[in-house]
Amino acid sequence: MNDSTPASTEYAGLVTRGVALVIDAVVIDLIAVVLGAAVHIIVTALGGSGSLNLVGALAGGFAWLLWSGAYFVAFWTVTGQTPGGRLMRIRVVGPGGRVGFVRALRRFGGLVLCTVTLGLGFLPVLFDERRRGLHDRLAGTVVRWDDVPSGPQADAESRSAPGAESGPAGSPSTATAVRVAG
Repeated sequence: MNDSTPASTEYAGLVTRGVALVIDAVVIDLIAVVLGAAVHIIVTALGGSGSLNLVGALAGGFAWLLWSGAYFVAFWTVTGQTPGGRLMRIRVVGPGGRVGFVRALRRFGGLVLCTVTLGLGFLPVLFDERRRGLHDRLAGTVVRWDDVPSGPQADAESRSAPGAESGPAGSPSTATAVRVAG
């Protein structure tokens, strides 16, 4: 990588990742509400009271956590992108490019820790050279712009080809713009 280009230009920042997470939360919650309403209709149709007690609330919360975990782990494992990540053009990658099942589980566990601590686990994204939060560090992942190649070969190529990096949406990096203009 060229010394005049910040190393973090290929990594997505806090705001982009936050917007992607909000989009994913909306998708998760909409599906959960629809399924919860369907369960309520079925229970009341079968003669249930339809009222919510502590056990029902805890079961619903546990089901929501399982659903959220399945959503993130499945998308990270299969494509490296959730729907929110796809809309924001970012991708989660592991050391070899793909995120395996166990790594995705660790990342989701870290995401839960980040959330339980009221977002403190996301703060390292602001200061880390590779813009990694607690969940990224626990899983050994990074979040890159989707149009930036990933994997060991891409890392080697980007380090050996000065000015070859690009930022979001394929815009040339500062080093490339200076070289072209200069």
